[in-house]
Amino acid sequence: MAKANQGNPVKEIITVSADAPVWIFSLLTDFDIALFISGKHFRLYEKMGAHLLKMNDTEGTYFSVWAPNAQDVYVTGDFNGWHTNSHRLYKRLDASGIWEGFIPELGKGTVYKYFIKGFDGKNYEKGDPFATRWEHPPQTASVVWDTAYKWKDKAWLKKRPVLNALDQPMSVYEVHLGSWQRDPSEPDRILTYKEIANSLVPYVVEMGFTHVELMPIMEYPYYPSWGYQITGYFAASSRHGTPQELMYLIEEFHKNDIAVILDWVPSHFPGDAHGLFHFDGTHLYEHADMRKGFHPDWKSYIFNYDRNEVRSFLISNAMYWLDQFHADGLRVDAVASMLYFDFSRKSGDAATNEFGGSENLGAIQFLKDLNESIYTNFKGVQTIAEESSTYPGVTHPVSEGGLGFGMKWMMGWMNDTLKYFKTDPIDRKYNHHQLTFSITYAFSEKFMLPFSHDEVVHGKSSMIYKMPGDEWRKHANLRLLYAYMFTQPGTKLLFMGNEFAQNGEWNFTRSLDWDLLRYKSHSGMQTYVKALNKLYRTEPGLYDFNFSAEGFEWISADDSNHSIYVYTRKGHKAKDTLIVILNMTPVYRQDYRIGLPFKASWKEIFNSDETDFFGSGKLNTSVFEPETVKANGRDYSILINIAPLGAMVLKTVE
Repeated sequence: MAKANQGNPVKEIITVSADAPVWIFSLLTDFDIALFISGKHFRLYEKMGAHLLKMNDTEGTYFSVWAPNAQDVYVTGDFNGWHTNSHRLYKRLDASGIWEGFIPELGKGTVYKYFIKGFDGKNYEKGDPFATRWEHPPQTASVVWDTAYKWKDKAWLKKRPVLNALDQPMSVYEVHLGSWQRDPSEPDRILTYKEIANSLVPYVVEMGFTHVELMPIMEYPYYPSWGYQITGYFAASSRHGTPQELMYLIEEFHKNDIAVILDWVPSHFPGDAHGLFHFDGTHLYEHADMRKGFHPDWKSYIFNYDRNEVRSFLISNAMYWLDQFHADGLRVDAVASMLYFDFSRKSGDAATNEFGGSENLGAIQFLKDLNESIYTNFKGVQTIAEESSTYPGVTHPVSEGGLGFGMKWMMGWMNDTLKYFKTDPIDRKYNHHQLTFSITYAFSEKFMLPFSHDEVVHGKSSMIYKMPGDEWRKHANLRLLYAYMFTQPGTKLLFMGNEFAQNGEWNFTRSLDWDLLRYKSHSGMQTYVKALNKLYRTEPGLYDFNFSAEGFEWISADDSNHSIYVYTRKGHKAKDTLIVILNMTPVYRQDYRIGLPFKASWKEIFNSDETDFFGSGKLNTSVFEPETVKANGRDYSILINIAPLGAMVLKTVE
């Protein structure tokens, strides 16, 4: 056998006869290999996996797979009757551990796996870690495919750096594609990407959301995992169609100026026999030390971030979705579980780093490399950390010692807020500072305020049934909760169904309960969220200073007896200043005096108690003129009527 190429890619076959089942060929250069083994190759998808190409005027497929400890690696599939030893790949004669080769006349749509004789002497049939398509589960083989697509979103990509910037409104609609909507005539069938595009895109536009976040759409075997147990990191889930059909869905969002965020899971993977686990008969992708390599809660395996090749794999995967699918951001799942060895473990069961600490230093370096590579290579994208710990500097620049994320989910705010709103209004005065506390740390990171899928499953109840009281009070409370969310600093995320007060917990096996919209209470909530999005998008005071204390000031934070909060949101211009008033009780407060941030005439521009929202209609229609009566430490004030369980927003009269 001739020595495998270690320089430029082979241009022609010289040493292998034309009738050989596998020809010697490589897309990988010496530079590629050096980058790969140093953990710095971030576009491996251009070279690894299965690639359709022409060699010596012969069409075929080039295969490349990392299996350094394997004794032998073969390609098996429908093209050779699933024979396990007829198409052996060539192992490179360098330090990469990569096996590769070109199989002539093997085309698009071929179903295949790698048959691996492992280091441990056992045989393994594995899917391709870099496959761009997989069979529809429960089938587990990879499919030779491509990512060719004629994109028509150049206009969006040009304006994305402005529209997706951190000083712009960001209202995210979180979606599980398999259960957002289904065909009523076929309720058990999951819709395709194209079918979803026809209804989801116009709905997101109509509701006024600026972004959509798709729960994991990478290939995964177990449907109840919601996509968080991935086997095919480079493949769009075949449950909904082809990679090109997902590209179509994303493009349709872009045509309507909607940014697309993808959930991404670099924290763990399942132990399915066809997946990454024990890939070449050794712990290749996962830590061999199960104190570091196994997640006890999720029964899954944790990537070995200390291994350079694994970091190259993961960062290449992140880059792939941004590059090939034009995603506008990645929401990185379970970051806290990556940062600490003792996450969900008892102290005696957890590993430590080389200095005796609980921090996973390899994961920390991986996250820094990830964010630096993304923000360096793509304009106008964002990364968002789902991170629940107190790790400092998650959204601080890497150059300043941070992890470099664009935003971080504000889990403390979410927990405190929901705990407060579950409380009966009569007792809220005893918990008043549960809502004021978050401002003490709100600007320590760039926070996103989430009410995600995690809050409406596993017995936590739907958002509407977290609220106390009868039907009217539940809906009034929920409207009040959303108003508080949308008028606080930070970007916003709302899980599907929350916008129309879905009654039941989220059920991933069926459609949302769209029939609820025939009831005024639910259609009113949907109308209300649409109005909130419009308010948020059109008032610079709500987003100019998304993450800065310059944009927020308390007027009244201590009226616990009445459970009333008053604060301002500020934009770059004084005329954009808003006064937000929240009444957390069902008592109608008449002639309530509030101090003004400055002398001006004010009018009510938003009220959660409108009848169109299923409210009682207690609005303020007249202009408020400033009085020279001191209140809340201010020289000028006004008297205002405050709706029961109501939220009001005031703005100056121009």
